[in-house]
Amino acid sequence: LDILKVQEIRGWTGVTAIPNAPAHIRGVLNLRGAIVPVLDLRRRFRMEEIPFTPYTVVIVVQIHGRTVGMIVDAVSDVVNLSADKIRPAPDFGTAIDASFLRGLAPVDDKMMILLNAEDVLRASDLMSLPAEAATA
Repeated sequence: LDILKVQEIRGWTGVTAIPNAPAHIRGVLNLRGAIVPVLDLRRRFRMEEIPFTPYTVVIVVQIHGRTVGMIVDAVSDVVNLSADKIRPAPDFGTAIDASFLRGLAPVDDKMMILLNAEDVLRASDLMSLPAEAATA
């Protein structure tokens, strides 16, 4: 995620479930008086669910004037990437929805997947929530 979108990183403390919400929307949390929807990225991307650990965190981001939390396994580092290091995501055709990918970047011996937070939010049905339910 672009660091400029990140408002804060919070340890996992649980959320209040919302009836009839899509499975990838875990619920809401109270962030200093603001009700913030929380999205589970593992569920959103249909990845295997794993138990939450002490390293599980919620990355709180500001997107389109809305505050949203995104559950991730851990935050290990902030990496400074120049634009020339970012490669476009490969064309997967219609087999894989890669609309949320900003690109890929090799870092040391790993491949870093760069997410476009706006597209993750748009594709997660959160743009249809009333502004008062998703605004700080």
